Amino acid sequence: MPEGPSLYILKELVTDFTGQEIVRADGNVRAIDPARLVGQRIDAIHTWGKHLLIDTEEMVVRVHFLLFGTYRINEGREGKTPRLSLETANGDVLNLYACQVKEIDRATYEAYDFSADVMSDAWDPKKARKKLRANPEMLACDALLDQDIFSGVGNIIKNEVLFRIRVHPLSTVGALPAPKLRALVDEARQYSFDFLEWKRQYVLKQHWLAHAKRICPRCDIPFKKAHLGYSNRRSFYCENCQKRYI
Repeated sequence: MPEGPSLYILKELVTDFTGQEIVRADGNVRAIDPARLVGQRIDAIHTWGKHLLIDTEEMVVRVHFLLFGTYRINEGREGKTPRLSLETANGDVLNLYACQVKEIDRATYEAYDFSADVMSDAWDPKKARKKLRANPEMLACDALLDQDIFSGVGNIIKNEVLFRIRVHPLSTVGALPAPKLRALVDEARQYSFDFLEWKRQYVLKQHWLAHAKRICPRCDIPFKKAHLGYSNRRSFYCENCQKRYI
């Protein structure tokens, strides 16, 4: 499942696509006509959370990687038809799978708030804390998955951050002491960059302390596993060392 750090890697890998002309575009996408992209120059490529934004001369294409989206760059197709496949004049090829592709208007494109993206240089922790304080009844497990607050944070990061800061996933945001609220915001970004480095080294799973684990490494007792919150995503947590604030 892609999370912000995975898309950050994708952004680095597609840097050379910027400025190139698209010479072929196809796939099983229905929301747009890929042929419209042929002959257009790629002016910019941005990522925001799980979104890849391809800005061309005449249109902006948004790719949302959802839960299971994947990509392949200059590797050929993997036996199935991509949702969208692009080839540039220099021979670079980007194949996108299991994702949502649509055109967005300029106003929507320009309204993207990069200060909410945990991987962005524009990330603003003060804004994140303000948004959290405005939603005191929100559960911690839902807050971390709220893309308007923590764009790019997914379920792995959620579980690991809550374990790091010793907060129970069913804690309410409004009940968190100020140091815990600050820690939640700070660790969401810190763990995202830790995730990035471990993924680059192909050792990400080796560093999981809570996600998909059975035993708490601090207390040596079984983790609880449950689908929690409005998001109903899997949570792995220790009822001994992760305090529930209500």
